[in-house]
Amino acid sequence: MKVILIQTVKGLGKIGDAVQVKDGFARNYLLPRHMALPANAGTAKAIEHQQRIVEARMLQEKKRAEEEAEKLSAVSCTLERHVGEEDKLYGSVTGRDIAEALATEGFQVDHTQVELEEPIKQLGVYQVPVKLAQGVETKVKVWVVAK
Repeated sequence: MKVILIQTVKGLGKIGDAVQVKDGFARNYLLPRHMALPANAGTAKAIEHQQRIVEARMLQEKKRAEEEAEKLSAVSCTLERHVGEEDKLYGSVTGRDIAEALATEGFQVDHTQVELEEPIKQLGVYQVPVKLAQGVETKVKVWVVAK
């Protein structure tokens, strides 16, 4: 049976792909879970229309993210932390802390968008990458100072 996927199915294909599958797999798994539609001319046109809408939305979101990235690259935030010997922090600075500091600056960034390889555990100035959208990344200057 030939079906058109309306969701990405791991190991089978992505949205909009027309794939040939066994009849039972289509009837018992893909169709009841609304992951695919039977392939015909009307279905293909509807899926193609949906893809164009999604692509336009993603392009608009990427443009907005690029504008936000320009503004964000000029921002630096300061985080005050208690320190012990040799300027080591009690605790650490995480992506969540940086996202909260950016929120006080007026930028809505989710903590999952802050891409720290590992938490910051010493005083200093750090360039922290922030991924705003697919293919849009900027760096924010973070000052970690003693309280």
